[in-house]
Amino acid sequence: MPELSGHGQYVVGTVFEELTAGNRTIGIRFWFPAAQDSSAQPQQYHHMRAVPGQRMLALSEQGKALAPVKPLTGSHFPLIVMSHGYGGWSEHMSRLGETLASRGYVVASIDHRDPSFSDVASFAASFGSVLVNRSRDQQAVLRAVLDGAVRNQGVARLMDPNAIGVLGYSMGGYGAITTAGVPLEPAAPAFRQFPRQALAALPRPDPDLAAKIGALVTMAPWGGQPDAMAWRDQDLAGLKTPMLLIDGDQDDVVDFERGVKRLFGTVRGADRYLLVYREAAHNIAGNPWTLPQDADFPAIEFLSDPVWRKDRIEAINAHFIGAFFDLHLKQDQTRRRYLDVPVPQSNAGRWPSMFGQQWGGMVAGDNQPDYWRGFQRRWARGLELHHKSRGE
Repeated sequence: MPELSGHGQYVVGTVFEELTAGNRTIGIRFWFPAAQDSSAQPQQYHHMRAVPGQRMLALSEQGKALAPVKPLTGSHFPLIVMSHGYGGWSEHMSRLGETLASRGYVVASIDHRDPSFSDVASFAASFGSVLVNRSRDQQAVLRAVLDGAVRNQGVARLMDPNAIGVLGYSMGGYGAITTAGVPLEPAAPAFRQFPRQALAALPRPDPDLAAKIGALVTMAPWGGQPDAMAWRDQDLAGLKTPMLLIDGDQDDVVDFERGVKRLFGTVRGADRYLLVYREAAHNIAGNPWTLPQDADFPAIEFLSDPVWRKDRIEAINAHFIGAFFDLHLKQDQTRRRYLDVPVPQSNAGRWPSMFGQQWGGMVAGDNQPDYWRGFQRRWARGLELHHKSRGE
């Protein structure tokens, strides 16, 4: 696994609470640097996936975070608001949340509680609710943490209000772009079926909140593709927040070629990166869940990728997302060396060796300037990392 994918120096704690925002009640799973406590137990995460027409699937993940445990005192850490995709849940990316917390972040992962559906009409209503509420929920969580309205005040006191990131996957990425300041276009194809009153309910960016966001990670973000076009090009071009996009080049859910690459090219006001998993599809986020042998294929497809191992994806995501947040939220300029790779195509990296030479787990560093930093020899494969500066 790449160098920055492992756990950091901090003990991790976790707690779950609910937040009432307007007429909605959502959940928040916090991961945070914690005090050592020998009596605390590692948290196990459970989720029941229930989709009409499919067998119910019980999922579980043995976490490393401890509960109940007290947050550290005397220190402040950047806040990351994490937002799952349609049909996801707050612990869908628990491994990433725990890893970031262990490396010195407070992570607030939202449980959006997307409405269930049973037919075409109820699906349309459910998806419409997601279009309206993703950014609203993200903004509500940001306000609650900043205003001290969350129940766990010890966790709230850990947060540095001047270092905030937002991370969203799929529909969470759609919400995150608006939360970071890009207004939705009511006349877009995405909202063509909305009645007038629903258009009026579309979320708007809060300029004060958007100004506090110092880094934005969007994983397979929905909304940029031609049949959605949720934002106008001129509004996307006005986004100033540094951005890391991540996707598979075979993602036909959000249309990698015409959707994600369009976003990467259009957000010209931001310094941004695009990490690409070659041959991967949409599911480039989430834990590498262990599924029963009789799991329905739709569940397998929702939680897996047909080409890439999910544990490999999860580790690479942690490596690059950690480097990106460290650079922009902790101002750690040494992390730029992991992002400004010597060649955009990982397979083209060069690490010469003598005949019969063995490496024993060495990762590329200063002595391997032509290879992707932090990866072991031969193991930076199947990836692309592109960079555009502001104005490009």
